[in-house]
Amino acid sequence: MNRHLALLATATRYNLVEHVRNRFAMLLVVLYIPTWITLCYLNIPDEPMPYRLRDTGRVLSLPGNELTQLSGAINAVTLITGFMMFAATFAGGRFDRRLAMAGYPRTHLAVAKIISLTLASATVAAYATAVMWPAWHARRPVLLATALFGDAMTYGTLGVIFGSVFRREVEGMFAMLMTSVIDIALQSPLANSGVDSTFVRFLPSWGAMQAAVAAGYSDDSVFVYGTVQLAWFTTTAVLALLAFHHRTRNALPKAGPPLTDLPPPINTRTTCPPSLRHPAIRGLPEPRLTGAPEADDG
Repeated sequence: MNRHLALLATATRYNLVEHVRNRFAMLLVVLYIPTWITLCYLNIPDEPMPYRLRDTGRVLSLPGNELTQLSGAINAVTLITGFMMFAATFAGGRFDRRLAMAGYPRTHLAVAKIISLTLASATVAAYATAVMWPAWHARRPVLLATALFGDAMTYGTLGVIFGSVFRREVEGMFAMLMTSVIDIALQSPLANSGVDSTFVRFLPSWGAMQAAVAAGYSDDSVFVYGTVQLAWFTTTAVLALLAFHHRTRNALPKAGPPLTDLPPPINTRTTCPPSLRHPAIRGLPEPRLTGAPEADDG
């Protein structure tokens, strides 16, 4: 048991150090989240906008700048966690494969990624919730942070999938960016008048958006929305584990048959029969091609 804990702790420490060394991601956490959330709040009119909670059918009238700020927070959290996990998976893919081929348990490597994702998602979600607090006070800030945390976990596993599937960094970053932008834009009443359509309910952040609005502006239950978000995370987590398993597989060719099953080697030192020799050398003695040289008696 101690050995397994030591292996898991080593792999987790390696993943956390990899995230901390990603200075661009740290800069996004410190500067991008408050900048983007503040701009959404200051530049959008505070005119009331209707937003419908699908579980209860209740229609809330929310200030447009606060609702846009909330969707902007979800967009920032998902992008940052997705980029962090994509960068760690893309850059450390070869190292993970070498560890697995050297005998390091792949289970410990996968669990370490989940632990590091959990810590990163919790930190980013709590930070985004705290940044929104001066603008407006959520009724249930803990549930609001939980909604952001669930969506961050979902996009973190998507980052692992993109980092394992795509072979060029620009492809994975573009896929992550467009997925988050399309997902959040279609759920904002400001950008999409058909926000209540059935298609929107199948987007990755639908459960998180509904839960965040319910936690911020009402006392309604968020259980259904949390269940939907948990289903999304479970699906993406399974796909991420399969992609990680495929990425760290042993790609070396299988070993050949044992030496005892191979045919006998061809003797390339057989002498040529006298009848086939050139006439000029037929009378010469047979050269000795094998055996050790005779010792000198002198």
